[in-house]
Amino acid sequence: MRCVIAGGGTGGHLFPGLAIAEAFTEREMGNEVLFIGTEGGLEARILAEGRFPLRTIPVRPLLGRSWSARARALGILPRSIWEARNILKDFRPHVVLGVGGYASGPALVAAFLLRIKRAIHEQNLVPGMTNRLLRWFSQQIFVSFEETKEYFPKPKTWVTGTPVRKEFLSSMSTGEARAARRTGSSFTLFVFGGSAGAQRINRAMVEALTSFDTIKPSLKIIHQTGRDDFEQVSKSYQGRGFDALIRPFFEDMVSCYERSDLVVCRAGASTIAELAVCGRAAILIPYPYAARQHQLINAQKLVELGGARMIRDQELNGPSLAETVLYFYGHRDELTRTEEAIRRIGKPRAAHDIVDRCYALVGGPS
Repeated sequence: MRCVIAGGGTGGHLFPGLAIAEAFTEREMGNEVLFIGTEGGLEARILAEGRFPLRTIPVRPLLGRSWSARARALGILPRSIWEARNILKDFRPHVVLGVGGYASGPALVAAFLLRIKRAIHEQNLVPGMTNRLLRWFSQQIFVSFEETKEYFPKPKTWVTGTPVRKEFLSSMSTGEARAARRTGSSFTLFVFGGSAGAQRINRAMVEALTSFDTIKPSLKIIHQTGRDDFEQVSKSYQGRGFDALIRPFFEDMVSCYERSDLVVCRAGASTIAELAVCGRAAILIPYPYAARQHQLINAQKLVELGGARMIRDQELNGPSLAETVLYFYGHRDELTRTEEAIRRIGKPRAAHDIVDRCYALVGGPS
């Protein structure tokens, strides 16, 4: 069977797509997956190694842009649909799956015009504009939260969770393994702000270092800064003598999760899914400019379930971050309870369940 996965732009859309692609190719020998994305999206870099083929279309974003930029984006939309149509006619997929991001729109519309089977996946609790529109073109809709079903036609909507790549599933440790990892007073903090970093989180972390002097001998820090802040943040850690591993970007995020006791991060749906399957407590700092405040809504849901703490971006500074980190450092029982709570929402079979539904959609074995 051949499948097109359309979308990307950010890790939040791309990485669930990669997880589905892995499950699809493992499902049956000879299965093929083609990604449709954009040249400026994260997929252009991540897929450059040839793991899965990528074809690009010239679609541009609409939200958060000036009126002139929106006009140009709308003007190029027919060409994007036409190019997506040509790609689909060439690849001849059995199903096209949109995973969010503006590249998924033209691909799903083109699949509709060509009468190819169509499905979408929505990672966030509140769906974005693209998937709200694509619900009318889709025959199957996969969502990550039960509450999200209210935004879509219920007969064709299924709660699958957000897929995570298979390497994350291997890091699902038992309670005994977590206890063995947490020996003595050693405490590892993993800080990241998404694939491009987050300047607000970087600055707050640097400000918080003064408050960590008392636990410096037992504190280890792993920090993904993004490219822009890498040099400055590195100098701050070195100047204060902290045991810190600093990188602009970590290719092997799994090992970072495995080594961590507590995570400081944004609240994108893919990040939450990774935290859940890995069973890691987190301090969530929702990105304040996310469309429809979906990161804030994601974080609020997790806090309600006891699976995380939250600091709003406008309230984030060195003292507020340090206070929450030090609380978890001094209350390991609370850290364990938070890990257990977030683990309960993890859906390690999400990618396989989506593949099952796609097989059923095209009439293959489920």
